[in-house]
Amino acid sequence: MIPLRLGYLPLIDAAPLIVAHELGFAAEEGLQLELVRLGAWAQSRDMLGAGLIDAAHMLVPIPIGQALGLGPSLPALDLVMFLSHGGQAVAVSRAIERQLRTDGHGFDFADARRAGLALRRAVAGRLRVGVPFMFSTQVELIHHWLTACGFTPADLQIKTVPPPMMADALAANEIDAFCVGEPWASFAVERGIAALLLPGPAIWSAPPEKGLVLRHDFVEERPELTGALMRALWRAGRWLDEPDRRGTAAEIVSRPDYLDLPSELAERGLRGLLLISPGGETRDVPGFLAFNAGAASFPWKSLAALFAAKIATRQGLGAEPAMRNAMARFRTDLYRQHLRPAGAALPGASLRVEGAIAEDRVVPAERGQMILRADGFFDGFVFEPPAPEPSTN
Repeated sequence: MIPLRLGYLPLIDAAPLIVAHELGFAAEEGLQLELVRLGAWAQSRDMLGAGLIDAAHMLVPIPIGQALGLGPSLPALDLVMFLSHGGQAVAVSRAIERQLRTDGHGFDFADARRAGLALRRAVAGRLRVGVPFMFSTQVELIHHWLTACGFTPADLQIKTVPPPMMADALAANEIDAFCVGEPWASFAVERGIAALLLPGPAIWSAPPEKGLVLRHDFVEERPELTGALMRALWRAGRWLDEPDRRGTAAEIVSRPDYLDLPSELAERGLRGLLLISPGGETRDVPGFLAFNAGAASFPWKSLAALFAAKIATRQGLGAEPAMRNAMARFRTDLYRQHLRPAGAALPGASLRVEGAIAEDRVVPAERGQMILRADGFFDGFVFEPPAPEPSTN
């Protein structure tokens, strides 16, 4: 067995790493995984860059930030596959919840525009929103949603808070709301200090959340090991996408070595049946979290371009070079090379118009057909990436 050290943060979307280790998918590939629980995303990035871990479960935009020169000086990081889509929730303080209910908002947990407009009316002054990292899908969801609902940059203060600390930050009145991956939104509801206003997929149907990230020199110098790890996690994701296995998965990821929380909390996010308030209201969110289904693990270069364009605009950088640099870090070539033999469905192209699929769609694949997940934005936003360069895979 070849040992590999994998870093992760305690979130339910670390399940592919945990399941690959616990259920033998890694062992089948000749790997012995050492899962290293980390406390913050900067720690994950820095340990990977320093070679203290071999790979990381990481927020999708982090390697993009690095590619744009917005992080510390580290070796280049490559995202070789997505590990999850969705799984985020927006929570608000009990004070804001009370004001929303007084104003007649029904917490339907589905209509992003209605929720955003209600929040704009309910909040006097600046809204302080916690996010897990400045380069995160959560930041993009918050900016896109609230800007479309009437918030200006002056109306928002975005603050970084490690996911397990979100509830404490809300309780201490350091933030008014937050967007975080499960189970930490449910944890705040369980403590009686928050209500859930919206799931991430109500803003963007398929927001890519975590990726498998390795150093560029590692994937180039150790291709067989890279492929073995990708196949193990791809098979774990395929196992996780069977609905009747989500309960078992919740029990596994909740163990003391991993999330160290009651399995009921993890199961809410894994099943998409969320308790939205301490009063006991629940909401069913079909497709709340996907690991592999609907080509969820394919690292579209157009998504790299989308994130890069948004980050570059906020940072005052040129969008075109930012998109090119980011697309180079999303390794669709390695996905095809290493997962084709495993039977993964592969799209014919590596870029697409993002936000254009209103419902799950059957499309041609390298072999036969495949299903692509709906990826529409609540406000109809679409993004067309730049044309691929001749060498783009």
